[in-house]
Amino acid sequence: MTVQSMFMPEAIYRYMLDTSLRETPVQARLRAETAQLTEAHYQIAPEEGQLLAFLVETIGARRTLDIGTFTGYSALTVALSLPGGGKVVSFDISEGWTALARAAWAEAGVTDRIDLRIGPALDGLDDLIADGGSDSFDFAFIDADKENYAAYYERCLRLVRRGGLIVADNTFWRGRVADPSDRKEKTEAFRAFNAARLEDERVALCMLPVGDGVTLLRRR
Repeated sequence: MTVQSMFMPEAIYRYMLDTSLRETPVQARLRAETAQLTEAHYQIAPEEGQLLAFLVETIGARRTLDIGTFTGYSALTVALSLPGGGKVVSFDISEGWTALARAAWAEAGVTDRIDLRIGPALDGLDDLIADGGSDSFDFAFIDADKENYAAYYERCLRLVRRGGLIVADNTFWRGRVADPSDRKEKTEAFRAFNAARLEDERVALCMLPVGDGVTLLRRR
């Protein structure tokens, strides 16, 4: 949920994109279209999308979760990185935003790889667990309402197999987590989430200054 990495000098950021970003025309157009929305700041940075794709390919993921679809960039990026028969299960509550996502997915030819489910993500994740989906996913990306991150994470920890990855977005929360004077609810939610992950022996973790901070969690 950040259009570029926030904690990087602009010249270095532009150099990084110029020398490493690989983005299809469909991805670029979707980002440009999303940039016109009032909620454009919900879009992930392109380098963050490329990180997701790299991780998915590295672990050989076939079944993935996308919690917070918005206009579909993360689901599109992951779907493009999956092998034949791979699947992204993506959750959102907005028909409007996901209409843009569906159009981009169709243009990219990955509609058959993305199972979009409209409705509260917690309910959808609980349905997957009830249907026997535990340990059946390889990868999960969490980028939805911030107060529910801990609940999303616990569901993902059940659904993602041992050795699989969970990626949590916005864990720097625009730097507010490091400002002790900021006691807002979302800031406190991220502080609690980050502190709990440090002590969580169920996973290995790595926090990176990509986008607005991403935390990589590998289930042990």
